[in-house]
Amino acid sequence: MEQALSSYKVFFEVAKAGNISRAAKKLQISQPAISKSIVKLEEQIGVKLFHRNSRGVHLTAEGEVLFSHVEEAFDDIERGEAELRRIREFHIGHLRIGASTTLCRYILIPYLKDYLKDNPHMKITIENQATARTIQKIENHKLDVGLVVLSHFRQGIRFTHIMDVEDIFVCTPDYLRNLKDREGEDVDIFQAANIMLLDKDNNTRQHIEEYFKEQGITPRQTMEMSTMDLLIEFAKIGMGVSAVIREFVLKELHEGSLIEVPVPVRIPKRAAGFAYQEANQNEALRSFLRSTR
Repeated sequence: MEQALSSYKVFFEVAKAGNISRAAKKLQISQPAISKSIVKLEEQIGVKLFHRNSRGVHLTAEGEVLFSHVEEAFDDIERGEAELRRIREFHIGHLRIGASTTLCRYILIPYLKDYLKDNPHMKITIENQATARTIQKIENHKLDVGLVVLSHFRQGIRFTHIMDVEDIFVCTPDYLRNLKDREGEDVDIFQAANIMLLDKDNNTRQHIEEYFKEQGITPRQTMEMSTMDLLIEFAKIGMGVSAVIREFVLKELHEGSLIEVPVPVRIPKRAAGFAYQEANQNEALRSFLRSTR
């Protein structure tokens, strides 16, 4: 491959110069070496690349096709080298973060805001996805760090705890009042209300399902949604009772637009934090983790 790349470099420079001697001068190799390289490349790919005359060389139709691709490839290489120089000169790193949309909104953004003040040149890529997918990508070295909420810790994954979160059930005051007017003060919320949950592949949903199993609860009517933001918004318009994280509805609870639905046994708290592989030596990751402490 190294020899082939060298041959393509010779082809590229000769095509641009239109003259073997000028290309040889730029590449700092002899004209016979240039000619030999071109002949060898033509033999390897089975087509004639140049027409030769007393004034120099010019591309054949096949040579034009090859040149368009080779030019693009060398342009990419030059851009890559320029990017590396920029990284070196400005101490730029690349940090790949995974988190759900809700965790990004309520937890990650404040951390990134502070981090970027001290690291203005850092390149950051954020992937929005469920916790299970984020953990999988960390294990496969496709992400550096993930903001996750966990009830169980995975072997081989390090976890920096930043806060505890509590899952609760919420609805509007009117929804609960209307439910009690219709069903009585001792209404069984899980039998009478529309219970809104995240989809079944979500870690939060699985945590709620474990709670239901432990308490012997089988909701009669459920509705699934893809994000917690949707659960919050649908609860606010009186669609039903949503299972949400308390820390993400503090404003609504304070304002009274949502109220917490009392349950006999509270749902166990979980840990929110940054998950990563200890073996990952990315300096951007290390500096980010230092900033979260």
